[in-house]
Amino acid sequence: MRLDDYRTSDNVEDQRGTGGGGGLGFGGGGGGRGLGLIMSLIGSKFGIVGIIVVIGGAMLLGINPFAGGGGTGGTIGPQRQAATNGNSAEQSCAVDAVSRFSCQVLASNEDTWNAIFQASGERFTPARLVFYSNQGQSGCGAAQSAMGPFYCPSDNRIYLDTEFFSELQNRFNAAGDFAQAYVIAHEMGHHIQTITGGADKIRAAQQRASEAEGNALQVRMELQADCYAGVWAAHNRDRLEPGDVEEGMTAANAIGDDTLQKAAGRRPVPESFTHGTSAQRMQWLKRGIETGDPAQCDTFAGTL
Repeated sequence: MRLDDYRTSDNVEDQRGTGGGGGLGFGGGGGGRGLGLIMSLIGSKFGIVGIIVVIGGAMLLGINPFAGGGGTGGTIGPQRQAATNGNSAEQSCAVDAVSRFSCQVLASNEDTWNAIFQASGERFTPARLVFYSNQGQSGCGAAQSAMGPFYCPSDNRIYLDTEFFSELQNRFNAAGDFAQAYVIAHEMGHHIQTITGGADKIRAAQQRASEAEGNALQVRMELQADCYAGVWAAHNRDRLEPGDVEEGMTAANAIGDDTLQKAAGRRPVPESFTHGTSAQRMQWLKRGIETGDPAQCDTFAGTL
């Protein structure tokens, strides 16, 4: 993807080198268990992307994933301003090539969604990108690298340890700059859901739902974010290079729930899916790319 000449975003913070995220964990309601224990239990079965499925989806909705109760219990702990390393946005984006590209992808998403919102007579409020390494702090609790990239609706920030991109390439064979861009654009999709109020509606519905029903709603949320990522790509089609779309499809295929469960030596259990099958993820990413229309990303209408 050709973004070499694109600006870098000003909406960037940097926690790299700050010593991690002590004391900002999830709080209250429902008997939360320790992060380290959950990470070891989940990681042993599913690996890093499996942790994204379990934890990232819960964080999206502002839910404590460690509290039990079918994914609807628990509350967020005290929100405090996370420490930064003092770098300006420009300095943070210049740390290395991956950081710069991430900042350019964010800027491109900002410009694209700002134009889409303006065309509808609405105002777009950008998300912020927070770089961290190994451990960090978010408004949704402690951030750890094994979670993978995630969006926190409590502080409207995307959290990214760029080492995840190496994991995506080396462990899941999803290499390429567009695969990396898709990850960031997907998290921006969750920001769109938050600022338009869609995420709040789904969270309310999940609180009334069974575990399986709540998971099914979460799948639709994730697939819509995939579609929104495709919408962004469609509006930047002139910057796509041969093979970029295929890179995105490879990444979407690699992180489908059924593929992850099979890779862990398990029989896929649809009731446990929280992000959608590989086929569904590719389908909705492709729909966004082909239509470029957010209105075509209504994953809540009809069957998937």
